[in-house]
Amino acid sequence: MTSNALNIRLNSEIGKLKGVILHTPGAEVQNMTPENAERALYSDILNLHVAQQEYSQLSGVLDKLTKTYQVKELLENILQNSRVRENLIEKICKNEGVELHRDILENLDNSELARQLIEGVLLQKNSLTAYLSKRRYMLKPLHNFFFTRDASIAINDKVLIAKMANNVRVRESIIMQSIFDFHPAFSTSTVNPCEDKFYDPKITIEGGDVLVAREDVLLIGIGSRTTSQGVDFILNRLKEQKEKMHIIVQELPYEPESFIHLDMVFTFLDKDICMVYEPVILRPNRYQTVLISADNGKVQIREQENMLTALKGLGFDLKPYVCGGTTDPWIQQREQWHSGANFFAVAPGKVIGYERNIYTVDELNKGGFDVLKAKDIINGKKNIDDYEKCVIAIEGSELSRGGGGARCMTMPICREDIKWK
Repeated sequence: MTSNALNIRLNSEIGKLKGVILHTPGAEVQNMTPENAERALYSDILNLHVAQQEYSQLSGVLDKLTKTYQVKELLENILQNSRVRENLIEKICKNEGVELHRDILENLDNSELARQLIEGVLLQKNSLTAYLSKRRYMLKPLHNFFFTRDASIAINDKVLIAKMANNVRVRESIIMQSIFDFHPAFSTSTVNPCEDKFYDPKITIEGGDVLVAREDVLLIGIGSRTTSQGVDFILNRLKEQKEKMHIIVQELPYEPESFIHLDMVFTFLDKDICMVYEPVILRPNRYQTVLISADNGKVQIREQENMLTALKGLGFDLKPYVCGGTTDPWIQQREQWHSGANFFAVAPGKVIGYERNIYTVDELNKGGFDVLKAKDIINGKKNIDDYEKCVIAIEGSELSRGGGGARCMTMPICREDIKWK
C-alpha cells in the first residue's frame, strides 16, 4: 500500500465528500435491444449520447468538488499486476461458466481487457455450436455499472462487497472487490458475504439499500434487491464488535420497480433534514419498520412506527421534505418514479439531484435551499461555499430512465466526520 493511499472512511451520508468512485456510461449501455432490456434490468433503452451529456454534469460537478475515480481506469491499473489479472479472469470465467474460452481474455492487453469486461466480450463464432447460438456475447455487457452505488458499500473503514440479487450484475461486485483489495490508491479491507462463515445462499445485499446514518447507525431496506438474510449477515458481523450498533430496517414494496432500493424513497440531506417518499415512509401502511440493536453479542429487535420515529429515538430529529410536494399524490408518484427522492450529499445541506423533478426541487427551494444549475458550478459561475443550503440540479431526462438518481450513480469512499453536537 502506498503512503498516499486514501483511507476508506465513511460514517455518514452527508459529511463533506473527500473521494467518490464513478463510472461514465459507455458502449455497455448502448449494447442493448428491446428483447434483452428487461433481462438487463431496464424498462427502456437509453440514448447513450444524451445520457453521457447528462452524466457529464454529475461528474463535472464532482470533479470540481472532490477527488473522483473512474472504475475503468482503476480496473486497468490493477490488471498490470499479473497475479491479480490472472485471478480476476479465473473468477469471472468460473462465475459465468466460460472457462473454456478463458484464452480469449488472456490474449487481450490490459486496456482492452478492462474495456471488454465492462462493455461485453463478443462470442466468437469459431465452432458450430457458437455459430448456431443466438447469443451475441460470451460475457454480457454490464449495462448497470454506472450505478456504482450497488456493487460495493463503504461502511466506516471497511468495504462490504454486495451480493447482487441478479446474476447479470455479479461481475460488478467481482471487479469492485479486486479494486479495493489490490489498488494502491485505497487502504481498506473488504467483507464479502460469499466468502464468509455466515454465508447463506439467500443473502442478497445491494448498496442502494444501505445508508450509513452515523458510525453506529445503519439504515437498510429489504425488498426485491436486499433480503432479510442479507441484514442478518451484517448483524452477525456487528455482534462480533464490542461497540453498540443499530440497524433500522425498512420493508419496501416489490412493485413498481422504482422501489428497488431504500434510497429511492429516503435520503439524508443534512444533519436534521431528509427527503422522503411519503406514502412508504410516513403514512400508515403494511411495510414494517424494525429497529435492531446489537450490543456486545446481545440483540434486541423492536417494531417502530416509522423510520423517522426510529431515528428520533437514536438522536436524529429530522425534518422531512416530501418527494413531489405535498399537494398531489399523482405528482408524488411521477417524481418518485424518476428518482425524485434520490439525492446525493456532497456536504451537509448541499445535495445533487435531477432538475426534472420540479415539484421536489421547488419543495426544497421553499425550505431555504438555493437551486444551482450544475453547469454554473462546472464553469465557475457559482460556488457552493457561498450557500448555506443548496440543490445542484443536473439534467436527467435520459439518465432517470435507467432507474436511478445521483445517489445511485456515486460510490463515496471518504467523507469528513460530522460533529453531531
